[in-house]
Amino acid sequence: MLDHDVITYVENLIPESSPYVKQMEEFAKQHEVPIMEKVGIEVLLLLLSMQQPKRIFEIGTAIGYSAIRMATHLPQTQIVTVELDEERYHQANKHIHELGLENRIKTFLGDALSISEEVKQYGPFDALFIDATKAKYKKFFALYEPMLAEDGIIYSDNVLFKGTVARDRSELKTRRQRTLVRKLDEYNQMLSTLEGYKTTIIPVGDGIAVTKKMK
Repeated sequence: MLDHDVITYVENLIPESSPYVKQMEEFAKQHEVPIMEKVGIEVLLLLLSMQQPKRIFEIGTAIGYSAIRMATHLPQTQIVTVELDEERYHQANKHIHELGLENRIKTFLGDALSISEEVKQYGPFDALFIDATKAKYKKFFALYEPMLAEDGIIYSDNVLFKGTVARDRSELKTRRQRTLVRKLDEYNQMLSTLEGYKTTIIPVGDGIAVTKKMK
């Protein structure tokens, strides 16, 4: 992971966001809503702009930040997204409505592991973006990978979890933290050896795994 000075330097090179996006970022900071880090979202948007997916499925809407960033950056793309928390789901819909993106972003309320049949009707998806409960990443992947289009790409955020996956787990304070880090490590190991896919992990933000489906 990059040190703080380097991250600050890179962040200062990023063009200023729109007033509405800045407002969402401030809201997330004040209310401790997890959204992608500034450099991480820029890298994701760059990768998506090169891929030009027609349909994206996102697991983990939160307040709609990343879905809105993707939709405004990719004007021809349709996005389907699911959020477990009802309050955040309503906040996301409010933001999506205020920006006039209702026709391009379809939101679901519920557990992504329970609504696959509803989501399936909107596929296949050119890109999957996994950014929800980290301990469930392997389950999310297994459930939704079959909905990936040929040559599709799966993007997984937070796979380095502040660098803890690379450190001694005995240093972690709680059993829950150790379990979470173990499951993330297992997910990364799975991606690196998955037949028919090529994965690289980019150490920006909190770590983004890019998993490309090979022909």
